[in-house]
Amino acid sequence: MSKQMTEGQRAYEQKRAAKAGVSLDKWLDMRERERRDEERAREKAARAAVPPKKPGLLSRLIDRAHKPL
Repeated sequence: MSKQMTEGQRAYEQKRAAKAGVSLDKWLDMRERERRDEERAREKAARAAVPPKKPGLLSRLIDRAHKPL
């Protein structure tokens, strides 16, 4: 983690790491990696949700010119 943990936080994370069967350092690395992956997934979803751009003036005029009367 980027910030310093208090003793209580460190003890809590130590218990969770022991329950998972890994060292505290490895546990913190796994949590940080998961956090980054979730953040990337959120960013990707946000980019996918952006609506497509409206066609420009020339594109619209050319499309109209190609349509039959």
